[in-house]
Amino acid sequence: MIMRDPAAVACLAYIALIVLMAVCAPLIVRISGWDPYEFDQSAIDPDLGGIPLTGGGRGWGGISGEHWLGVEPGSGRDIFARIVYGARASMLIALAATLLTTVLGVVFGLLAGYFGGRTDMVISRVMEFLMAFPALIFMIAVLSALPADDRQYLLVVVISVFGWPYLARLIRAQTMSLKQREFVEAARASGASRAQIVFVEILPNLRSTILVMVTMAVPGYIGTEAGLSFLGVGLVPPNPSWGQMIASSVSWYSVVPAYFLVPGTFLALLVLAFMVLGDRVRAAVDPGGLL
Repeated sequence: MIMRDPAAVACLAYIALIVLMAVCAPLIVRISGWDPYEFDQSAIDPDLGGIPLTGGGRGWGGISGEHWLGVEPGSGRDIFARIVYGARASMLIALAATLLTTVLGVVFGLLAGYFGGRTDMVISRVMEFLMAFPALIFMIAVLSALPADDRQYLLVVVISVFGWPYLARLIRAQTMSLKQREFVEAARASGASRAQIVFVEILPNLRSTILVMVTMAVPGYIGTEAGLSFLGVGLVPPNPSWGQMIASSVSWYSVVPAYFLVPGTFLALLVLAFMVLGDRVRAAVDPGGLL
């Protein structure tokens, strides 16, 4: 059982904390007292290029009772507030991309695996093209050419376009195996329609595969969003994003290392938590290691 695994429980607890931060972001920043877009010029030293002044010394990035995780050098914006809203952006984009990817992957995988023939040929060629294409380069090119408005929706669409073939390929293979099983033959002999066979007989037997793939896809999409934001083609400032915060911290790393370490730690721990949880889920539902 996953709940008996200390590592899985710790990962679930951290993921739940981040989800709670994302859901309750407006309430949390109201308690902390700082808006993610609010500048606090009193927390930085303009004579030293905007280095944080408050807290336990400049190297700590201005961490204090007023600014729990310090402030951004140069602007004085509260890092805690931006971490909270960055969690909301990362989780919304990753979960939305996972949902859309899952729907596309399951539908196309079922169609290709069950119907075969030309349907399978067309879908398989599309999958192979997308899987062979340099996805990151294409994402950067597309997002750079498109307007900055509603960038979060564009990120979901672009990530999903290149994400669904991996799930669809696995669903296709398992559907091709399941459609030859006795329970499917019995349903076909009893007069069940193709839709009933696919969605009532075959799809329920794919739940474990879908669960494992979904759990392991989320950290990849969180990392993709952060990477695109780091490169400047993801979320557009001043919208908070962990990847964007890490990118802007590069020039301050030697002076204010906390500015880099805080968002970097949150991002690394979230990706690690999902990866470990996904591995535990895979081991629980697929002891033989077939997935």
